Amino acid sequence: MEDKTVLRARDFWTSLVLMVTSVFFIYKTTDIPFFNTKSAGVDTAEWYNSAALVPYGIFYAMLILSLVLLYISIKDGGAKQALSLVGIGFTKSETIRVLSISAILLLYIFGLVPRVDFIIGSALMITCLIWGFHKGDQNAMMISVGSIAIASIYSLIAHFPRSEWTKPHDDDWVTLIVFIGLTAIMFIKERRAKTFDNIVKFTPVISILVPTILVCAMAFGFRQNVPNRQGLIFSQIEYHYFVTIKPLWQGQ
Repeated sequence: MEDKTVLRARDFWTSLVLMVTSVFFIYKTTDIPFFNTKSAGVDTAEWYNSAALVPYGIFYAMLILSLVLLYISIKDGGAKQALSLVGIGFTKSETIRVLSISAILLLYIFGLVPRVDFIIGSALMITCLIWGFHKGDQNAMMISVGSIAIASIYSLIAHFPRSEWTKPHDDDWVTLIVFIGLTAIMFIKERRAKTFDNIVKFTPVISILVPTILVCAMAFGFRQNVPNRQGLIFSQIEYHYFVTIKPLWQGQ
């Protein structure tokens, strides 16, 4: 296990990258109307129906998490350690860590989110972040980046134009296979290393459960437009919600 101060130094740089990323996307989200406005003399939807609600929620949450991570790193001496290193504070391992996190987020946002089923794409991204970085294992980082790169690059090549984003589920299946493969690799490597802890055990559960709850809340609770409604898993959830579940509680 690496020295805690070294890990906190890496957290310092990671928090800065996450902070810049979240601020950038919050700024871009301001292009989407949020508060009630008028278009051609007609009132638009209320704020809770705005398409900007979910991006604001995601990126403000990311901003808060980056601030918390920055506070922890400063409190535990990580900032001092990072700023006292050679040059601007990047060692080789810290550079790899920061670039890996940035690559995973960019591949997820620009490659998977518009094209791949939200639940599958998010499950892969969450697995990459948890397993790739919670122990600081560079091998796990590289495997995680490589995994999401395979799924994202395939989606970009197969369905790059906007008109292709909701086309057949080949990219959903590729991403699902990559997710299953990454989970299997994670289990095998951690068992062989005898480090099969609760974080590893519950990573697949968290990775699937969190985006499923989020996308269902977006679609059925706040009635938001969700990314790729025709996705492999969400299309089935939406179908059974309107055809099976909703009629039941309406007594139909």
